[in-house]
Amino acid sequence: MKTKEHFLDGQTLLIDKPLNWSSFQAVNSIKWSIRRKFELKKIKVGHAGTLDPLATGLLLICTGKSTKTINELQGQAKEYTGTITLGGTTPSYDLESEINETFPTEHITEAMIIEATQQFLGEIEQAPPIFSALKKDGKRLYEYAREGLEVEIKKRLITIHEFEITGIEATVVSFRVACSKGTYIRSLAHDFGIALNSGAHLSSLRRTKIGDYNVDNAITTEEFNKLLNPDVEENL
Repeated sequence: MKTKEHFLDGQTLLIDKPLNWSSFQAVNSIKWSIRRKFELKKIKVGHAGTLDPLATGLLLICTGKSTKTINELQGQAKEYTGTITLGGTTPSYDLESEINETFPTEHITEAMIIEATQQFLGEIEQAPPIFSALKKDGKRLYEYAREGLEVEIKKRLITIHEFEITGIEATVVSFRVACSKGTYIRSLAHDFGIALNSGAHLSSLRRTKIGDYNVDNAITTEEFNKLLNPDVEENL
């Protein structure tokens, strides 16, 4: 069992973030548990790379002095698995918003789907989704989106190291992607639909790796909190 000094000196925790939790909620849950266990008034706790509420998987949570390594950890390559649903787009590029436009998919073949991955490999320009936390003129992009305001979003260079199709069932395409920092898998799903002369949105996402860290070695917030405070129900 880790001691108070372990957490203050710095730990990098591998947490498997649950569905519908924000990364902020996960950090707060871990912080609450550590503070309660060791009766600490305060301790630095932060995460190395946001996961959207609709995504699950690896979230690196740093405590104490390890929070100084967050920027370095955020810069590492990442791997994701998930599903892209063809035939419809959403404003957020995922299931956070309703489908706003539908497209035919009858022309799409398995060979086309696999071939389309090739144009995304290597260094490419990608536009972040309007529903994102990036700032423009001091305001979050999603704030503009919720107000119905159109803003120009600059494309940025990202790198897709691997883009593998792992399954196709009707209009649902399963994939695995290895990519650089700053890649939006939602944008990749949206652009993938365009490449197939259709529309598409991200329908599920799981982060499996950050650098050498693997979600296979992660535990859930609930498991962590039970280890630290076995007699206390989880609280946010």
